[in-house]
Amino acid sequence: MDNLAPQCREAILEIKPYVPGKPIEEVQRELGIKDVIKLASNENPLGPSPDAVLALREAAERIHFYPDGTCYYLKEALAEKLRVGPDNLIIGNGTDEILKLLAEAFVNPGEEIVVADPTFSEYEFAAQVMGGKAVKVPCRDFRHDLAAMAEAITPRTRLVFICNPNNPTGTIVTQNELDAFLAQVPANVLVVIDEAYNEYVTSPAYPDSLAYVRSGRPNVMVLRTFSKIYGLAGLRVGYGISQPEIIQALNKVREPFNVNFLAQVAATAALKDEVHVQKSREVNREGKEFLYRELAALGLKFIPTEANFIFVDIGRDSREVFGQLLRKGVIVRTGDIFGYPTFLRITIGTPRQNQRLIASLREVLTK
Repeated sequence: MDNLAPQCREAILEIKPYVPGKPIEEVQRELGIKDVIKLASNENPLGPSPDAVLALREAAERIHFYPDGTCYYLKEALAEKLRVGPDNLIIGNGTDEILKLLAEAFVNPGEEIVVADPTFSEYEFAAQVMGGKAVKVPCRDFRHDLAAMAEAITPRTRLVFICNPNNPTGTIVTQNELDAFLAQVPANVLVVIDEAYNEYVTSPAYPDSLAYVRSGRPNVMVLRTFSKIYGLAGLRVGYGISQPEIIQALNKVREPFNVNFLAQVAATAALKDEVHVQKSREVNREGKEFLYRELAALGLKFIPTEANFIFVDIGRDSREVFGQLLRKGVIVRTGDIFGYPTFLRITIGTPRQNQRLIASLREVLTK
C-alpha cells in the first residue's frame, strides 16, 4: 500500500494567500507600543454608528438562536433605500464571500476573468480557487483602461471586475466610460462593479450603476459593503445587487447561515443612521484636504482619490519606510503588494491621526 499524503487540488497551488493589514494588537505585542494607529485597511476612523452599537447590545442575549438565513429585515431595509426588490439582493459574509460565490457559480476550470492591474487581489483569488485564470489589464494613469479591458474579453471570459473607486489607486471610471464599455461586453459576460467606497465619492462623473440593475440589464452586478463608511468591518457584511436570476445562482452555492445574527442587526441599524454616514464623509473630506497639502509640502507625489485612502509615491523602498513608521506606532500599507514598491497606501484618519502620520512620515523621510 502506497504511503501517500492527501493531495490538494492542483488549481490552488499557485494561490498566494491574502495578507491583511497588520492588526493593532500584533504591533503592540511585537514592539511593545501601546499607542498605535492603524491607517492600513481603509476602516472608518470614527468607528461604527452608535445606533449599531446599541442594537448589538440589545441583541446579544439572542445569539443562541441561528440567524435568519434569508437576512429578511436587512434585505427589506436595503431594498427600500436602493429602490430595488429584495429578490435583487444577496447578503454576504463581507463582499469577499460574494466574490467567491461568483466564481463558484460562474467560473469553470480554465475559464477567465478580466481585471485591472493593480486592483483588489481577491478577484484573482476567487477565480484561482475554481481553476480559473485572471487576465490582468494594466491601468492607464492609475485608472481602469476600459477600452483595453473590453479588448481582453474572449469566448473564455465569464466575469469582468471593475473596482470603482479602485483599490489601491482611489481613481474612478466615469458614467460615459462605463456606458461605452458595457455596450461592447457580450451578454453572456457578467460585469461586476465593486463599489466598496462609493459613499466617499464626490465626483459628479461617478456612474449611477444601480440604474443598470433597475432597468433590467441582465449582465451587471453591483457590490457594496458595510465594512467601510458604516464601520462594521469586524462583523463582515457585504451585499450584491443584480437580476433575480443572478442572485438565484449565487444562492445555490451560498452557505445557509452565512451572515451571523449580530451582523444583520448591526447593519440594519447602521443603514438608518444617515447622520453618522454624513459625519464620516465630512471627516474624510477634511482629512483628504489636509493630507493633500501636507504630502505636497513634503514633495511627495500622490494619486488624487475618490475613496478614503491615498496612494502615495514616497520615492524609496516602501517596506523600509513601513517598518520605520511601524516603530513609531503608525501602521500603513506597502505598495509592493500592488506592484508599486515605492508607494504607500494610507487610510485617511481623524485629524489627530492624520497629524501624527505626517509628523512621523516627515521624521522618517528626512533622516
